[in-house]
Amino acid sequence: MRHFGHIPLADRAGLFHQEPCEFTSDSTAPTLSAALGATLYSPATRTSLADDVVKQAGRGVVSMVLCLEDSIDDGEVEGAETNLVRQFTDLAGRKAELPLLFIRVREAEQIPDLVRRLGDAGRLLSGFVLPKFTQERGLPFLEALAEAEAASGRRLFAMPVLESPELMHLETRARTLTDIAATVDKYRDRVLALRLGVTDLCSAYGLRRAPDMTAYDVRIVAGVIADVVNVLGRADGTGFTITGPVWEYFPVQERMFKPQLRQSPFLEGRAEELRAALIEHDLDGLLREIELDRANGLQGKTCIHPSHVMPVHALSVVSHEEFSDAQDILRPERGGGGVLRSAYTNKMNEVKPHRAWAERTLRRAEVFGVAREHIGFVDLLSAGLGR
Repeated sequence: MRHFGHIPLADRAGLFHQEPCEFTSDSTAPTLSAALGATLYSPATRTSLADDVVKQAGRGVVSMVLCLEDSIDDGEVEGAETNLVRQFTDLAGRKAELPLLFIRVREAEQIPDLVRRLGDAGRLLSGFVLPKFTQERGLPFLEALAEAEAASGRRLFAMPVLESPELMHLETRARTLTDIAATVDKYRDRVLALRLGVTDLCSAYGLRRAPDMTAYDVRIVAGVIADVVNVLGRADGTGFTITGPVWEYFPVQERMFKPQLRQSPFLEGRAEELRAALIEHDLDGLLREIELDRANGLQGKTCIHPSHVMPVHALSVVSHEEFSDAQDILRPERGGGGVLRSAYTNKMNEVKPHRAWAERTLRRAEVFGVAREHIGFVDLLSAGLGR
């Protein structure tokens, strides 16, 4: 699979200075972690799940979570498990290209049970999403994952979700984060990414952000995100990939505030129609939140609607300017440090302080590609949506 692989080769050539790389479910953990992008969630109760997975893969989705937890009713779990086994068996008989597939479970015991029931179709499974993760609750999940991996002989990844009230409450946050760090470090080779469950975090205080606001406008949530990145997202080799929170909105709603999406990038051709569509579906707030995610150390995003996928991916492509700066900073002759003017002559690149940023940028460039010099996210988004 490849990001933007659903776009014809000739069109990609006009968009990318460096094309996104190909990867498979057997690729290295660092590659898969960087490549998750917009991870699309779907309830495991859907009877058309196999068809949905194939259809979304054809539209550029590269990672999906099939959910047995909060997206379904408590009384539907048994039927949803049976449906999952049936849908995986269906997918195993097809020759279609599939995204990375994960199952979000409720309890640790479901992990080895589902792997056993999936049988040979389990080769399509990349791992499990572990809800409401703390040290006490998370350790049994990780032990169950190791057990299932040993029994099946297949590599399985974990994606813990950080969404517990202990993380939200100030008096327990530091200890909770320290304990989580110790737990995931023990299973570092199997933790692909840490996911932020902002909806559950908000529920601890009865909050819900409006479509005009990002997660970072809710100060109590922004504080949690900052602390999670502080402890678990460090660039010194101890950190993990931390994904951005879900954007909840997709229907048309009455707006209280003016649109956040500048008009100037959309002035050419039919791009103004794209801008109008994004605003109509409250996606201007999503675009702003994606940019704030990256500025705050998060990569990728949890998505609950297919319309959110391409905005995440378009804004994940490395600009030609970013790529130029990162390459300059990491040149071997710059190993001793120093300061240099950027090739775009608009900023200072300080070699030692900017090295970690440059390394992360080149990892993103590998999986999402580098845009040509005069290509912006509007061009990428339009192409990704087939407009």
